[in-house]
Amino acid sequence: MTDITNISNNRTFDIEKVEQAVSETLIAHNLVDCEVSVLLTDDPHMKQLNRDYREIDATTDVLAFAMQEGEDNNDLNTNMLGDVVISLETAERQAKNESHSLEEEVAFLTVHGVLHLLGYDHQTQNEASVMFAKQESILQHLHLKRPTQ
Repeated sequence: MTDITNISNNRTFDIEKVEQAVSETLIAHNLVDCEVSVLLTDDPHMKQLNRDYREIDATTDVLAFAMQEGEDNNDLNTNMLGDVVISLETAERQAKNESHSLEEEVAFLTVHGVLHLLGYDHQTQNEASVMFAKQESILQHLHLKRPTQ
């Protein structure tokens, strides 16, 4: 199940690509009964979240809050993966820079965020290689292209 909430100023954004991106990412990992929440927001809210949770006083494009991390996760619903938060303002700037649509950029960010919920990371070169290869495979299934980081 995917719960998508849009609290950004962009009320016309079509969430279908977000739903497809979550679904394709979960299918690629043989997970079908998982819950993911996606929040579409704006830069000021994203900056606040980034400051509060990562101690970085700047906006960012995507944040992922995994429910399965940490020592206290034994009491949690194992079907609940976590939350992905995306700034539509930042995504729009990035889409323009990459010459593709906002929906494509948000789909990419959604896949990236859900992969983080599933435990992927890109702190080291080896982690990045694994994560970005998986990301590229999922994007191909969605018929989207994105330059590898």
